[in-house]
Amino acid sequence: MSLVPDAQQQLASLPLAILLLAPGQKIASANPAAEQFFGQSLRRLAGLTLSETLRFDEPRLAERLGDSESPVSARQIEVIVIGVGTRRLDVTAAPVVDAPGWQVLTLHDSSATEAMGEDAGGAEDALLRAPEILAHEIKNPLAGIRGAAQLLGRKLGEGDRALTRLIADEVDRIAKLIDQMQTLSRRTTAVLEPTNLHEAIRRAIAVLGAAGGKGARFEEEFDPSLPPVTGNGDALVQVLINLLANAREACESVRKPRVIVRTRFASGLQLHSTGSGPPVRLPIELRVSDNGPGVEPAMRDHIFDPFVTTKKTGQGLGLALVRKLVGEMNGRISYERDEAGGWTHFRIHMPLSGEDRARSDKGARAA
Repeated sequence: MSLVPDAQQQLASLPLAILLLAPGQKIASANPAAEQFFGQSLRRLAGLTLSETLRFDEPRLAERLGDSESPVSARQIEVIVIGVGTRRLDVTAAPVVDAPGWQVLTLHDSSATEAMGEDAGGAEDALLRAPEILAHEIKNPLAGIRGAAQLLGRKLGEGDRALTRLIADEVDRIAKLIDQMQTLSRRTTAVLEPTNLHEAIRRAIAVLGAAGGKGARFEEEFDPSLPPVTGNGDALVQVLINLLANAREACESVRKPRVIVRTRFASGLQLHSTGSGPPVRLPIELRVSDNGPGVEPAMRDHIFDPFVTTKKTGQGLGLALVRKLVGEMNGRISYERDEAGGWTHFRIHMPLSGEDRARSDKGARAA
């Protein structure tokens, strides 16, 4: 007769993210599904309070969760997962028997269920939303595989333990890829506000520098007179990290690699609304240029499509995500190849912030 799995094995095999909260709502333990949900290991999560990992839009729910002696159940609640983004979750909390102040909290991402009930909106939109439907079907067994590998690793010698670490690392890699696909399909958008374009560029450059990447030095050609744009700082940084990293990699085979980041006014460009609203003027241009060989001509019309890539190890999601984020900021991105000069250009055109746009329009009427 086989041994009955203990409680730890059972929790490790569950696909739901489960947290054990100590008095004061401090995280005491988390199963592998919770580690994947937060994108952090238990070692990093342990000791954090619930409010340091989750932010609930509904204050009454946060208040009820604070009562450790009462069970709580809520469905399809908008929750901000710190460092990850907004999720729509089913949340349950229950007091631990004979342990005053302790709670068990479960988190279930219900976005996949929601996505299956919505109408499809075009071939590309359906393609991008497919991960929302399939994510749980893939990630649920991944959590069990990762947990089983960790349990197995505790019983093996150091030599064999490297194999279980490889399994866990590959599970994490696949889960990260699924998270990227879910980001593409997510319909919640970031808050737009006046954003300093140059600060976002320098922050992205600093992130890439801290990562220790080698290659071309980033050259800045900024117009210091540019006003703020309408955007989101975090989204802009993500866009720039992708574009700058791609540009540096694209020219690494060139004898004298160069990557130039340029900002300037580019009046006359407009983004036409799909509804009845007026077109949005896009007078600010950000250009990322590299002197690499460029993309093959046959692929140039498809580089922003999901799963299209020229990299041997790429998944083809980076530029698709860039286009999505730029579009959510009411901007436009385009690709251009200058064969004569030997340069590849990615141009982003963005609107002015509301205040500066009003001044611009007022000045135009006065003229």
